Amino acid sequence: MKVAFISGTSIVNSTLFSSWEVKTVETQYGLVTYKSRGEQALINRHGYAFPLPPHSINYRANIRALADLGFRDVVSLNSVGSLKKELPPGTFVSCSDYVGLQQGPATFFDEELKGGAPLIANTLIPKLIAELAPEFRIHAGKTYVQMRGPRFETKAEIKIVQHWGDVIGMTAAHEADLCTEAGLRYNSLALIDNYANGLEGTEIDFAKFKDLVKSNQERVNRLFERMLEILG
Repeated sequence: MKVAFISGTSIVNSTLFSSWEVKTVETQYGLVTYKSRGEQALINRHGYAFPLPPHSINYRANIRALADLGFRDVVSLNSVGSLKKELPPGTFVSCSDYVGLQQGPATFFDEELKGGAPLIANTLIPKLIAELAPEFRIHAGKTYVQMRGPRFETKAEIKIVQHWGDVIGMTAAHEADLCTEAGLRYNSLALIDNYANGLEGTEIDFAKFKDLVKSNQERVNRLFERMLEILG
């Protein structure tokens, strides 16, 4: 199946894609490096050189590259924080809606009086949920709250937004908007790496976050192995 994957920090630490061919494609928004094997491609949203923080990612180039390469189905894996006690670290979710109020969305409509309707297509999610079970349980229909970054949210900010959605991150809303504008079907998967700052008595900083991501690396590798089998 012709499908593209977008992921982030977990890909940097994985050897699963080490044999995939490294390629580059030039878009009107900049150069994009990606990995390819057969009809599948992988983009590390943070880049393969110096990792870009979320607010500096060239989202438009990444999504434009996938559209120019002929992809229509995109599966995204995002690292998120939990806003709900019942969604502990280590949980996989799929988001069907999102909030992105803090920062204007990335858009392809810079010179047109036009705007795409918000959408997470999730056309592949029912298949993935069914075939990943029982090894993986995906909690579907969740709402993603996007913040700007690169710093994590203050405890006071979390108190405000914890009723807006189920998980919090810094990237997925931009990707979903751009995929919709470009005619790509965006499929949301996310791994909860931590409780949001202040929830369940936790405190979060970047060093702790990196340790939490590393602790979930084996599960991420296995998830990708299974997805490649299912969508291969």
